[in-house]
Amino acid sequence: MPTVAVLIPALNEEQAIAQVLAAIPAGLAQEVVVVDNGSTDRTAEVARRLGARVVSEPRRGYGQACLSGLAALQPAEIVVFLDGDFSDFPEEMPTLLAPILRDEADLVIGSRVLGQREAGALLPQQRLGNALATGMIRLLFGVRYTDLGPFRAIRASSLARLQMQDQTYGWTVEMQVKAARVGLRLAEVPVRYRRRVGTSKISGTLVGTLKAGYKIIATILRYRRSWVP
Repeated sequence: MPTVAVLIPALNEEQAIAQVLAAIPAGLAQEVVVVDNGSTDRTAEVARRLGARVVSEPRRGYGQACLSGLAALQPAEIVVFLDGDFSDFPEEMPTLLAPILRDEADLVIGSRVLGQREAGALLPQQRLGNALATGMIRLLFGVRYTDLGPFRAIRASSLARLQMQDQTYGWTVEMQVKAARVGLRLAEVPVRYRRRVGTSKISGTLVGTLKAGYKIIATILRYRRSWVP
């Protein structure tokens, strides 16, 4: 079994983080890192008490939290990214890892579109944004995705090739378009998705939705025009 590290960016997820950590299958990950992205509640304290290693990153931004978490990880062969709001089902991690363990894929996206979704879990603006972004990727890069879902697994060696840089909303799509450009073996697996615990920092507000949508589209166009791995 390859070594697996789980990375969980978290911002004010005190209500959810305990449930997230408890649902990670026992013995599957050699390390679980929670990146506290400037929380003003007890997210870090709860995560640390439940056995996760907590990395503090006060500079706000999903991508920044991921970059800081990666820099702090112990060596691992596979990295799993998981949200801290309990909208994903961590117990489905074996399904997410399976294509990599069978040596069929380098990057696996947990697709909320292909899986079962609780009513109201994916808001209309999220569904529209997913459809637009994945349609653009198919048109410009010739790769079919159904989702930009945050629940994903990637070989550490493949991740290093992507030279990830985005510090905000463009992190997930940057990974997917760069993976297409370098020719990684890609797979999607259906995953369940539920309404998050607490309030979304992005899709829950109009401003957050607009900023995220703009950044995602700009990222797709940027890496279509110029990027040499």
